[in-house]
Amino acid sequence: MRVLGRMTSINVRKVLWTLTEVGAAFEQDESWGTPASTLRSAAFLKLNPNGLVPVLDDDGFVLWESNTICRYLAAKHGRDDLLPPAPAARALVEMWMDWQATELNPAWRPAFNALVRKSPADPDSIERSCTAWNSAMALLDAQLAQTGAYVAGPAFTLADVPVGLSAHRWRQTPLHHAALPRVEDYLQRLDERPGFRRYATPETP
Repeated sequence: MRVLGRMTSINVRKVLWTLTEVGAAFEQDESWGTPASTLRSAAFLKLNPNGLVPVLDDDGFVLWESNTICRYLAAKHGRDDLLPPAPAARALVEMWMDWQATELNPAWRPAFNALVRKSPADPDSIERSCTAWNSAMALLDAQLAQTGAYVAGPAFTLADVPVGLSAHRWRQTPLHHAALPRVEDYLQRLDERPGFRRYATPETP
C-alpha cells in the first residue's frame, strides 16, 4: 500500500493518521509535488486527473479524495468503531467529515494561505476568512458541548481525523482565536493518540 503526497498537505495527513489508526503497513512517496515529479505530469494525472494529492495505491487499486480514502481504509480493516455500519451512526460520522470538506475548509483557506504560507491577499479577505473560521470553530465547540468528547459522539470516530487536523490548524495559525474551551479540551484528548501526535504538526508552507 502506497500513499502519494507530502506531509505538508493536510489531506495527505488525514490518510496517514487513518493508516496509523487501523494499523496498516504502508509506504509514503513524498516525491510527488516536487519540481522533479510535478502533479501535472501525465504519469500523475493518470492516477488522479485532478492533479491533487493524496493518492492511495492499494496493490493496483487507486483512490483519490482524502475522505473517501479514509472511509475505504476503515471499512477494509473492519474498523466499525471508526465508521459504524448502522446507517444513522455512520451518517453522523460522514456528515461531520463532509462538513469539514465543504464548510470548514473554505472558511480557513484564505487566512491560512496568507498568514502561514505567505500567499498575497488583501487584508479584507484575510479578516473575512478569520471571522468565518472562528464562526465554524464555534459551531464545533457547540457540538462538542453536546457530545461531551468527540465530534460525532462520546467515542473517537473517523470524523475526528479531518476535523481534528483542522482544529489543530486553527490553533496553530497566528490569528485572533475565539475563546473555545471545548475545542481546547478536544485537542488535548486527540493528543493522546499516536497518529495525531505524529501527523498534526507539519504545517510548513
